[in-house]
Formats: sequence, structure tokens, C-alpha cells
Amino acid sequence: MNDVHRYLASKGLVRPREGRFLGGVCAGLGARIGIDPWPARALFVLTMLLIPGSQVLLLYPILWILMPAEERATYSNPMVPPAAA
Repeated sequence: MNDVHRYLASKGLVRPREGRFLGGVCAGLGARIGIDPWPARALFVLTMLLIPGSQVLLLYPILWILMPAEERATYSNPMVPPAAA
């Protein structure tokens, strides 16, 4: 599973910490292709409505599990931000 997380993270597919609505999957996909989260969510819902059988709905929880969360910045000294170091 860590290999999948590392591979998706290397391709820029991560769930952002900011701007999440449910799991951050649509926000992450939107960031990857260069659009804001709300149009990405609208495209996802539109795709679900247009495709018969709605197998796209199964894709969301799978991506939620596979896409890693965006990492928080870690500093060597948490009391001093990197700009002041």
C-alpha cells in the first residue's frame, strides 16, 4: 500500500489538507489537472449522472483509500519557522 501512496504522490495525486469537502479526492484531482475544487466536484457529479450504471461512484472510495493525504511540513525545530532559521 505504501508503494501505491508513494507512486500517486510522485504523480501529484494527493488529497490536500485545505479545501476538503468529503475526503479531498475531487480537490486533489482538480489540483492535479489545474482546476479549482468546486468545478472538479461538479464534473465528478456530472460524470456520475451521465454514465449509466454509475460505476464512477465506486471510484471515489477507492481513490479515497489509495490517494495519500498531503504531508504537513516538518521542521527540525518546531518552535522556529524555517524562514527565521
